[in-house]
Amino acid sequence: MVEPKYPGVVEQYINLGKCYDHNGMEGLRTAIISCMRGYKGHYQRAYRCLDAAAELMYDVRSTLDSDALEEKLSKRARGILDRELKPRKGAPAGTVKQRFLGAVTHRGQMCLWGTVECQCQRIYELSDRYGLAHRMLAHLLSGALKAGYDVVACPSPMAPDRLEHLLIPQLSLAFLSSSPAHPYPGKAYRRLLLDNAVSADLLRRSRPRLRFSQKITSALMDEAVDSLSQAKAMHDDLEALYHPYVNFELVDETALAIAAELSLL
Repeated sequence: MVEPKYPGVVEQYINLGKCYDHNGMEGLRTAIISCMRGYKGHYQRAYRCLDAAAELMYDVRSTLDSDALEEKLSKRARGILDRELKPRKGAPAGTVKQRFLGAVTHRGQMCLWGTVECQCQRIYELSDRYGLAHRMLAHLLSGALKAGYDVVACPSPMAPDRLEHLLIPQLSLAFLSSSPAHPYPGKAYRRLLLDNAVSADLLRRSRPRLRFSQKITSALMDEAVDSLSQAKAMHDDLEALYHPYVNFELVDETALAIAAELSLL
């Protein structure tokens, strides 16, 4: 439901509640309330698990963060820019579109790898066990825009303020983050091991903490997916309860009436 900001002058209410057979549904009151509370409860649990997993991921990144790491990733990005993204003479700065390529769903973590492969034949796979790809991708994004290329920036569904993938269709070029939990299934043009940019000594000292964080993160993600699956099942049950008592002809008539009004604008 979307609440109009300026009802009557800019937006208007559309009441699809008139399409219900309220008398027929009266006997379903208890079942509907139970299903509604149940599926919302599962969603809330899923998001609590995802929030906790995101905090642990942040902790892992913070553990490995250093000026030396930033310099190594920046240097690697500059090398790629020099090799792959030559400035377009006379071209204006590029534009950026933001699109989510992946999500956490009731079927698990998903990424539309096929969407990338339809647009980009050369794929850099960024092997990224610890969530370090954002820094390199940020440098690549900035360099690509300055060089005059349009870019599709794909945020992480777990941390929308961080980049997870970068597509440059003009060059048929993409940079994709890949992890053991969610590996890129295709054949990469080049594969970069970002974990190697971390100080070996820091990695060795932090390994017990990293293993703990990754184990708990994995368990939290599994629990979130399970909760989303249960929420989906209960939502399906809810739709099954409502479906026989919805006048879909009236729904269609309402849609056609709105379309006719829009055609006159």
